[in-house]
Amino acid sequence: MSEDTLVRFEKHGAIGVITVDNPPVNALSPGVPEGIIASVDAGIADPDVKAMVLIGAGRSFIAGADIRQFGKGRPPLKRKTYDAFEASPKPIVAAIHGYALGGGLENALGCHYRIAVASAKVGLPEVLIGLLPGGGGTQRLPRLIGPKIALDLIVSGRHVPAEEAGQMGILDRVIPADGDLLSEAIKFAEEMADVRPLPLIRNDDSKLGEATAGGDIFEAKKKQIARKARNQIAPYNNIKAVQAACELPFDEGIKRERELFEELVSSDESKALRYAFFAEREAQKLPDVPKGTPVRDIKTAAVIGAGTMGGGIAMCFADAGIPVKVLEASQEALDKGFERIRNNYEVSVKRGSLDAEEMEARFARMEKVTNYDDIGQCDVVIEAVYEEMSVKEIVFKELDRVMKPGAVLLSNTSALDIDQIAAATSRPEEVGGAHFFSPANVMKLLEVVKGSKTSPEITATTMALGKIIAKAPAACGNCDGFLANRSRAPFNSEMVIMLEEGCMPEQVDKVMVDFGYPMGPFAVGDLAGLDIGFAGRKRRAEADPNYRMLPIADKLVEMGRLGQKTGAGWFKYEKGDRTPHPDPEVADLIRTMSKEMGNTPREFTEDEILKRLLFSSVNEACKILEEKISYRASDVDVMWLYGFGFPRYHGGLMYWADGLGTQDVYNQIAAWHQQYGDRWAPSALLRKLADTGTAFREAHTLVG
Repeated sequence: MSEDTLVRFEKHGAIGVITVDNPPVNALSPGVPEGIIASVDAGIADPDVKAMVLIGAGRSFIAGADIRQFGKGRPPLKRKTYDAFEASPKPIVAAIHGYALGGGLENALGCHYRIAVASAKVGLPEVLIGLLPGGGGTQRLPRLIGPKIALDLIVSGRHVPAEEAGQMGILDRVIPADGDLLSEAIKFAEEMADVRPLPLIRNDDSKLGEATAGGDIFEAKKKQIARKARNQIAPYNNIKAVQAACELPFDEGIKRERELFEELVSSDESKALRYAFFAEREAQKLPDVPKGTPVRDIKTAAVIGAGTMGGGIAMCFADAGIPVKVLEASQEALDKGFERIRNNYEVSVKRGSLDAEEMEARFARMEKVTNYDDIGQCDVVIEAVYEEMSVKEIVFKELDRVMKPGAVLLSNTSALDIDQIAAATSRPEEVGGAHFFSPANVMKLLEVVKGSKTSPEITATTMALGKIIAKAPAACGNCDGFLANRSRAPFNSEMVIMLEEGCMPEQVDKVMVDFGYPMGPFAVGDLAGLDIGFAGRKRRAEADPNYRMLPIADKLVEMGRLGQKTGAGWFKYEKGDRTPHPDPEVADLIRTMSKEMGNTPREFTEDEILKRLLFSSVNEACKILEEKISYRASDVDVMWLYGFGFPRYHGGLMYWADGLGTQDVYNQIAAWHQQYGDRWAPSALLRKLADTGTAFREAHTLVG
């Protein structure tokens, strides 16, 4: 595609309009910056042009750089767009709709003025892919709005709504969302055509003194992010870059920004984060759903069950502006569920992440009902009742009776057979799985499960619905535990089996927190409730006589130690405090039961603990890929990132394993197979990957 096609220059009277047209989001791919510069030069050279407008075609301004180009050794441009803007003797107005992110906002900051529609969002989110704004963003934004607010935006990577951006001073004018942006931008450019001197952000240092006026904001920011940013370098390099803006002349700050950027772009951290970014987008591609499959319009929803999960799912719909009916068997259960929902919203209001008026608007979108007939006209219904097949079958028989033709029927089951649930209806093709993770209103993963009879239209609709309600949807086939929980199950077993050999819960948790998890797996178990895992193990043991129960974990449940809700589980908890404390009673139980099993306690290295847990799940994920339950290894990664809190800067379970190499992973698993028996038997696919030197991320090429 030529530069002329990517960027065009047209005159509207005395205003030259530079239009970036690089679908779908006007990324700064090769040819776009060159085309912008050529257009600016054309506007400068034309004596009839008094000012210019930079605008994006289609749905966005400039969403950012083309990150697929990072690390490819592309020769640097002789001239930067920002330099061309600032050298222009004629004012240039950036007209923003959709998104102006990263390089998009940096281009806008290089312009003299910025106007946006109210629905637009701006930001510098490079930190989220292990980078920093490398086009002057860390130098211009602090000069424009002050280093304190700029630091917060750059280190968080937050997308800022236009109204807020206008209040901050990022934008000079905000027009209504339905306004004619081009016409308004041209009018604005005409107003400013003769105003001199032209405002250049680079020349205004007046706000930079704020950095030291109230204490050292850079040290304060480092302390603030220390827990969340541990093991990462990108957040700290972003802080250093903003600090350079406050301590160095502009051109020297630009040079320092580039040095810090180059340090990041080739780092393992950034490569992993960029992989995760693309893995989430790859998960949207479903090879067995034909292109153009229609997606049903979801305007109303229903949720069966007002418990913790059902309430959280209802909040997802209400937050997205979709009216939702919540059905429970009794008014008492409904009232209790809605009280929990209101409490959740009130916490957000207290934190400042939601205003009271919006809370009431969301709460008003939820309606209490106790009769199935009241939900019959809803477009989608999600069942979120007790995880018991007989209970779910009763629910789906009722749904089959009352729901209108064309309604989407979804189960939130985390492990049960979708085909058996669908068989309770006369329309199994309309039934699928929509597995939310707890708490549903917070966790981003939506595991979309296809039964053997689920229609492509239902799968496509559920995936689209996931995006509408701000989830990260990823699809898989039907089996016990589906993709996420099935791949996680060996991890959950192995962590307890290691206790039988003399390891302690606090040792395991420390290793996993040091690896980057926000919480250790034993503390997470206490948070969720140990009775949940116990019920799942009992169900599997009843179905499979060879299934291995976990005596130590089962004994804790029998003792009434269910986790935080009882004040004791793997750890003990003080009243009103969720901090896990090692419990001598648990240590004594582990030693006693280990001895009864005939085991001799031994020491564990951190490396063994980490690999025993993660390799067990890598092996299971290979079996899932082999059985074609999952499309790609990257889908496994998406589910682990969003469902289990796998550290994003490691890329995902399978990406992390790729960093070690399939041969080394196979060799270790084969050795543990010899030592521990069948549970460590290497999958056939893993063996094939090792034999052929194929990466996990390419595993689908060997499955066919």
